[in-house]
Amino acid sequence: MSSDFEGYEQDFAVLTAEITSKISRVPRLPPDEKKQMVAHVEKQLEEAKELLEQMDLEVREIPPQSRGMYSNRMRSYKQEMGKLETDFKRSRIAYSDEVRNELLGDDGNSSENQRAHLLDNTERLERSSRRLEAGYQIAVETEQIGQEMLENLSHDREKIQRARERLRETDANLGKSSRILTGMLRR
Repeated sequence: MSSDFEGYEQDFAVLTAEITSKISRVPRLPPDEKKQMVAHVEKQLEEAKELLEQMDLEVREIPPQSRGMYSNRMRSYKQEMGKLETDFKRSRIAYSDEVRNELLGDDGNSSENQRAHLLDNTERLERSSRRLEAGYQIAVETEQIGQEMLENLSHDREKIQRARERLRETDANLGKSSRILTGMLRR
């Protein structure tokens, strides 16, 4: 199992090195080559994600006593993957700014601060979306739990009402029996 994991690790290392190299070259390429490079990097990022998934599956199959070391490695690989995706987004934004400048005839005086601000706003929006999704999920789960509790309370109410009715019937039967016995004792 660990040999498969190590094989995936080597593949991941090679792939991430290629992606890093290509991401750094994107802003300096001519427009036609940039399009091709961006598409190629997107495919390689997908391959890297698939490798991470395979590695994660391998880690789950490793015995618990030695799983910790591999889990730590997986965390660092996932962080590396996140950094690659962020770098790729930044290079794509730079690329899209150049395309926009070409189309609009702008002289390319866009500042790095504007790009950084745009990236920060995008990341903030993504975090907010994730928080909203998590909040929605919690609300749905809470609603389901509340619905189950109401159903349980309804069933309990029915049981209590049936028990109360049986108690009344039993009380009535005891009263009859008491009268009959009293009548029998008098005779």
